[in-house]
Amino acid sequence: MQANSPLDDKFERKIAKDGSAYFVLTAANGKAIGSSEMYSSTAARDEGIKSVSANGGTKTIKEAA
Repeated sequence: MQANSPLDDKFERKIAKDGSAYFVLTAANGKAIGSSEMYSSTAARDEGIKSVSANGGTKTIKEAA
């Protein structure tokens, strides 16, 4: 995930059946390696992608509270 998260072309931007926006992060082989929460809008989803792109490649792993 760390190697792929900075690469915009590794994010598949999707819309769920209920209209929620989300993304899937893919590996070099095209397989899904992570998926996001459901967002209320495509703009919110795109902000989520920006955050993962900026922070996903770090070596520090933090557990969510």
